[in-house]
Parts: sequence; structure tokens; C-alpha cells
Amino acid sequence: MSNKIQAIRGMNDLLPDQSPVWQYVERQLRSLMDRYDYREIRTPIVEQTALFARSIGEATDVVEKEMYTFDDRNGESLTLRPENTAAVVRAAMQHGLLHNQTQRLWYMGPMFRYERPQKGRYRQFHQIGIEAYGMTGPDIDAEIILLSARLWRQLGMAEHVTLELNSLGSPEARAAYRQALVAYFETHREVLDEDSRRRLISNPLRILDSKNPEMADMLAGAPQLLDHLDEASRDHFEQLKATLDAAGIGYRINPRLVRGLDYYSRTVFEWTTTALGSQGTVCGGGRYDGLVEQLGGKPTPGVGFAIGLERLMLLLETLELIPEEAKGGADAYLLAMGEAAEREALLLGERLRDALPALRLQVHCGGGSFKSQIRRADRSGAKVALILGEDEIANGRLTLKPLRDDGDQQTLALDDAIAWLARLL
Repeated sequence: MSNKIQAIRGMNDLLPDQSPVWQYVERQLRSLMDRYDYREIRTPIVEQTALFARSIGEATDVVEKEMYTFDDRNGESLTLRPENTAAVVRAAMQHGLLHNQTQRLWYMGPMFRYERPQKGRYRQFHQIGIEAYGMTGPDIDAEIILLSARLWRQLGMAEHVTLELNSLGSPEARAAYRQALVAYFETHREVLDEDSRRRLISNPLRILDSKNPEMADMLAGAPQLLDHLDEASRDHFEQLKATLDAAGIGYRINPRLVRGLDYYSRTVFEWTTTALGSQGTVCGGGRYDGLVEQLGGKPTPGVGFAIGLERLMLLLETLELIPEEAKGGADAYLLAMGEAAEREALLLGERLRDALPALRLQVHCGGGSFKSQIRRADRSGAKVALILGEDEIANGRLTLKPLRDDGDQQTLALDDAIAWLARLL
């Protein structure tokens, strides 16, 4: 029996050949946030359990089934964050960021949910999200949707995602709708599955999100929330749609889109794809105007979205949209032939890095024959091998051997070799 300790199921290592792609996507995301002047906020991965129970909702799947919750040594109930909106609200309230001011914030980091691991869905997963506070109009709803649309264009995947929109209205309108929905489901109780019957009491709107094909016809005939909107919410929604129309952003109205967390109100949206099978949601968000007050603060409107990075990476890989240069690897590999060259190679490597800050250079260490070194140079992914031997040292020269094309090997004066490498970059 092996005594090797393995990673916890659903919590995966990110290996060196995967990291460059993550770094590429993270750079795209960071640059986008800068362009819209959203500021980064970082919150702890552990919070008081009450924060998520009060914000997400006691009757949601997240709170009931999926949270990693434990008591610390003082007996206080703590939870690894299953999402970050509530944590950002807590931090903004605690540090006075919401007092008579607007905020545009973004975050990126790991979240934790205990659910069945599958492709694109893990127990430790990573999200990037934005949260905007203090703005009541549909303009900020439109801005965060436009921001997300720009991201898809930036990554080359705009034609592979679809925007779905809905409005949940005010709490009062939603309460009236809930009564109509429960009455409808009661007349079709025999069609409801076990999970939906449980939700009929605790969270009937979530029944609309059921993927059970045996309930599809019944759900298609259910009352629609858009028919129960209050006038202010309807006007808000119409203005949002008009802005998206003017910006050329296509969308589909999905009356069954309710999102999984209790704090949403008015605008809700998702970007979905058909390229990943059942794992179709790439980005989701909406308004949560009552959440700050729900957590003990003064009434403050809020809106935001979150993107699951594992699913985004999977989509980019599936669509073959990751540029070759984003996959990492050295630009050049410096071989050292002989004892004198081994001593000089590290110093030459530093000189090359000083002259060419963008150069990704790997200097060979550990000795070995020319044949073994050139094999390692090839495995590094480098475009060119730089060969330093006794003759090169004696004459102040460097030999360059292309590895990825049919170019000729050449030996150049060091300054000329640096100029050649600059053109390579």
C-alpha cells in the first residue's frame, strides 16, 4: 500500500506548463479592469459563517450542501468563502468605503464549494469578479455587461458566447410572483421531482432553474416574472436593453434565469456557451440592491458579476484560442561546452538579461554532452540555442542555432548576437 499523500479530491495542482496560460488570461483581465478604472480588493478566504448564511440564503444549495464550514479553537463557526460578493460587501462596510460614495471594485482568487468534481468544476476553484456600489440606474448595469463583452472580444471568443437577460424586479413584486408561482406548482405537484418539492417551500424560484427534462413542459407553462414586474423595475429593464441595443450587444431574454443566490434583485444576466456541453455558464451576475442593508449597513445599491476561471480556461482551450506566445517557454537556451564555458555562461546570461529585459533565457546547468544539452534546449521550447564554448570565449563571440525553423547556424560577435536576439523578440 502506498503511503504517498495525494491532493484532496477536487482541489487541483496548477503545474508549470499550465501556469503561463493562466498568467496570460490574468494579464488580460487586469488590463481590462485598469481600462475601466476598477480597483482591486483582496479579502480573506475565511469568513464568519453567518456572513454567507445571511447573504446567500439559508435555503440555497450553497449554504445547505456546499460550504466548507468548521469551528475554530474558540468555537467560532468559520467558512471558506464559497463566493466573494458577500465578503467584498463586508470589507467595504467595515472600512467605510460605502459612506456617501460610489465604488468600482474587482477581485480575483480561490473559492471553495463541496460539490461533485467534474470537468470545469472543482471544489477549490478561482473566480474574478467586479462589484459596483452606490449607483441605482441601469447605466452601471450596462457598463459591467459592456466590460464583459469587451473581454470576450479581447480573448477572441465573442462569437461563442450568448448574453441571457432577465429582471427579478423589486422584493415586493417578487413576493407577489412567488405566490403565483407556488400556486401554479401546487397544481402540478405530481410532476415535481423530490428536490423541487423541497424548494417549493424554501425557494420556489430556483425550481425554474431545474434541468430535469421530465419537468420541461411544465416549467415552460409557468408564470413569468417579467409579467409581474413593478413599473420602476420594468422601466429599469427597458433602459438597460435600449443601451445594449445602441451598443450593438445582442442578448436573449430568459424568463427562467433567476441565479442561484437569494440576494439578487432587478437585473440578472449570464453569458453562456454551447461549446462546453452542460457546463454552459461562463459569467453570471446582476443587481443586489438589498444586500448591504441585509448585512447591517445603510441601503446601498450594488451590482456585479463573477467569472469562473477554470471554465474560462477550458473554453479557451476547447476553442483553440490560446496564442502560442501565451503558452510560455524560453526564447533562448544557453549551452555551455567545457569547464570554462560553464563558469562564463551564468555571467553571460546576466549580461544578456541586462541588455534584453524581455528575453526569456534559460542557462544550462548540470554539465553534460552537447547532444544531451541540445535535447534539453529543444524540450525547453526555446526558439534558438546559444552555444558558448572555448572558441566563442576566446574570440568574444556566440553561436546561434535556430531550433524551430530551417535557419542557418551562425557565429556572431556578442553585440551582433544581442541585436539578432532583439529582432527575435
